[in-house]
Amino acid sequence: MEWQGWFSLALTVGALGVLTVTRIAPHLVMMGVLTILSALGILSANEALAGFANSGLVTVAAMFIVAAGIHGSGGIDLLVRKVLGQPTSIRAALGRIFAPVILLSGFLNNTPVVATMIPAVHAWSRKIKIPPSKLMIPLSYTAILGGTITLIGTSTNLIVNGQYQSLTGETGFSLFSITAVGVPVALAGIAFIWIFLPKWLPDHSDKKAFGNLREFTLEVAIDPNGPLVGQTVTEAGLRHLERVYLAEIERQGTILTAVPSEQVLHGGDRLVFAGETQAISDLLRINGISPSPENGGRTVLNTDRAERRLVEAVVSPHCAAIGQKIRDAKFRDRYGAVVLAVARNGERVKGNLGTITLEAGDALLLEARPAFVSRQRYNKDFLLINDMETEAPRHERAYLAWGILVTLVMAAGLGIISMLNAALIGAGLMILTGCCSVSQAEKSLDLTVIITIAASFALGTALSKTGVADFLANNIIGLSGGSPWLMLILTYVAVSLLTESITNNAAALLMLPIVLDMTEKAGLNNEPFVFAIMMAASASFATPLGYQTNLMVYGPGGYHFKDFLKVGLPMNVFIGAVTLGVLMVGWPLVQS
Repeated sequence: MEWQGWFSLALTVGALGVLTVTRIAPHLVMMGVLTILSALGILSANEALAGFANSGLVTVAAMFIVAAGIHGSGGIDLLVRKVLGQPTSIRAALGRIFAPVILLSGFLNNTPVVATMIPAVHAWSRKIKIPPSKLMIPLSYTAILGGTITLIGTSTNLIVNGQYQSLTGETGFSLFSITAVGVPVALAGIAFIWIFLPKWLPDHSDKKAFGNLREFTLEVAIDPNGPLVGQTVTEAGLRHLERVYLAEIERQGTILTAVPSEQVLHGGDRLVFAGETQAISDLLRINGISPSPENGGRTVLNTDRAERRLVEAVVSPHCAAIGQKIRDAKFRDRYGAVVLAVARNGERVKGNLGTITLEAGDALLLEARPAFVSRQRYNKDFLLINDMETEAPRHERAYLAWGILVTLVMAAGLGIISMLNAALIGAGLMILTGCCSVSQAEKSLDLTVIITIAASFALGTALSKTGVADFLANNIIGLSGGSPWLMLILTYVAVSLLTESITNNAAALLMLPIVLDMTEKAGLNNEPFVFAIMMAASASFATPLGYQTNLMVYGPGGYHFKDFLKVGLPMNVFIGAVTLGVLMVGWPLVQS
């Protein structure tokens, strides 16, 4: 290889290292790589930016909007309500979850599917008296398996197909090309979940992180004859307390939420603080504050009020507040909400609430105004908004949204139009028919994912153009001793390990040019190897960070990191073995 090849290889290793050991967002890392490759002339401008015009990427973006139409019309809720029913055991409950989740994830991006299912399954689990921790990981795993049964089931399949078309000049794969692999693997995975996970998953039914509001809120009253009457919250010295901060005020039966600094205090106001409950003695030392009457043992927050919403939200990897202390994140100003408590690994984080540094996957208990839920439902800062005062969804366009989805799937599946055109037309119809608004469609486009995918194309192209893919392919052939089945196993294992370290899309795009070079040199049929890449990039079960839906259920299930390792590692090995077995039996590895 020339210097361009060695530099591209070093850049690849460096990018992998940065993504693995730092908190720098993948889209920033991959855009940095694209910039370097273009600036040094290793790639031309057209080559560097080709990913942004790739048909697979555009199809992914259009399918985000189709999923938003199903979600926004209440289509998923409609299906869930008709299917879940009243099972009497954990395995029976799992059996009710499998069908709708597999169906939905096969044709929609599984992130909105799981986001919609989590609050439904959580409420359902309480109703049927089964711990949420027994159902949340199976929900995520089933969605991952469902995404493997069609080419549009996951963004990874689409972008691998798009890159495959670019690198080979061939027409690519049809909508159901991967179904012959995905269906048997999904069925085997469901059987594994149904048999083993009810025993292996923890029972966290008695560990409700936000179960008792009195554990992390405290109340005081403003003395009507004290010096604080007529002062603002800031003037009274109540805004920047060390161990607690002001969440709300009850005044003559009215609730003032997300209290601003300039709010004037009145005599008799009842103030609710969030933070360390042991700090009550510090508050009572302030001249003008007196103990609040207990009102029969019920706190202000225990009383239902129209002016207030209590909301559980899971922090998204895209949240702007990640890495910041709650006090510095300015939740009150940014979101119109106040953090009452934080749960991590299924347990409430104790200590000074304002100094807690937020992490992806944290579950937050928020107190907000009623408009918060509708305003934030499509905001990328939260993967889940679980409104604790649930509202009935509107279903007047649900059947229409389902009709649009079925029509586009049939049109693409029968080859009447391409998947790209089917997805674009479907997205347009979702907006035109009001299944989702323009705003919802815009917010459904996960720009960080789209940018990461598009920029990853550049690194894959550089590996192919500079001879790195050829170099690595020769080494893999040498390592395998020319054995086709060993090459297939090495391909699957390499993609699987990369997926646990970096994003699944980036892992697939990096490996594809290497695998195509390898199969061409060894005279092998590239189809089973490409399917191995698709399957391995999706089959990420071992950590909550390996796949986005795993992270989404992490907080609501009350899980610890070790819970994923306990069930996910055997699941990874089992699914890998089944996938490789299906590919070896169903496809000739050697080109005829």
